Amino acid sequence: MTLSKLNLWFHIVGPLFALVLVVTFWSSPPGALGVILLGVVLAGGVMSAVHHVDIVAAYVGRVWGAIFLALSVTVIEVGIILSIMLEGGSSASTLGRDTVFAAVMITVNGIIGFSVVAATLKSPTSSFNSEGSGAALGAIATIATLAMVLPTFTTGSEGPTFTTPQLIFVALVSLGVYALFLWVLTVRNREHFEDIEQPSTKSFQLPPTREAFIWSLVLLVVSLGAIVGLARVLSPSIEGVFSDAGLPLSLVAVVIALVILLPEGLSAVRFSRQGDMQAGFNIGYGSALASIGLTIPALALFSLLLDVELNLGLGYTEIVLFILSVVVGTVTVSSHRVTLFQGGLHIVIFAAFLFTAVSP
Repeated sequence: MTLSKLNLWFHIVGPLFALVLVVTFWSSPPGALGVILLGVVLAGGVMSAVHHVDIVAAYVGRVWGAIFLALSVTVIEVGIILSIMLEGGSSASTLGRDTVFAAVMITVNGIIGFSVVAATLKSPTSSFNSEGSGAALGAIATIATLAMVLPTFTTGSEGPTFTTPQLIFVALVSLGVYALFLWVLTVRNREHFEDIEQPSTKSFQLPPTREAFIWSLVLLVVSLGAIVGLARVLSPSIEGVFSDAGLPLSLVAVVIALVILLPEGLSAVRFSRQGDMQAGFNIGYGSALASIGLTIPALALFSLLLDVELNLGLGYTEIVLFILSVVVGTVTVSSHRVTLFQGGLHIVIFAAFLFTAVSP
């Protein structure tokens, strides 16, 4: 697969250059011009990640491609959350909860909503397999409720926290549900995550070569690492801007989640626009499930080993938005076809989440 000079810069040289900037500014905060430069390079890293995800997915198949992307982004998401939490600060104990909740709202409303809109702009309806998407939404609702809603109402410890046995139980359950979902997705009921009425649209006329797949796999990891590294370098500047503007520090978690999930969101919208609505659902719900199914156990382990306070319980505003998301999501996946109206509802909920994040 040949690349033009422009593509070579964006998709190969760009991620490597981004890593150099991460190392350069890791211990020395950037100035105003540095922030602008890092922001531009960050946008290039996102474009590169989307390109390489497309190649990997075309080689291994949409299902495995969606799984790989979700796992890669989740591992990096955990890394950036833990790195910021280790520095301490007033918002450190709630950063994990805020970032995971933001990831759930971005995926189940933002990614799903814009994917549905993209798929239905040219056609009144778009088909998908409701069995697999419904199962994924059910798993998301189960883990999120047990991990982030339940601690708000438990009485074993003060505040929205778990006792040690409760935290261990929730971590094991989260891992168990996610492992069960992966088994169903890849072995037991794989056909539930493929739309037989609408074959997947391939982004390439010819399948990528093995060499192109390996290079894209490596460069995807580099791109994702660069994205999160740049976000980590920029986060102190972002926190300072938010504090000076009188905005809640929890909004930093939303920004982090938006940046990390942007490659997945763009990929889902692209596939949906090409007529592969099922790929949009697989990426959206798969990303949400990987985020809570893997991030919650990782944060629990981190909290137990280092004796760091971990507040997982959501506030009442977030609980209302989460319940609304599950209800509307259930309506969306109850049929094997979606319309522009359903996509619009998800986007409205996503907008409400962003608005309440800015104005609690």
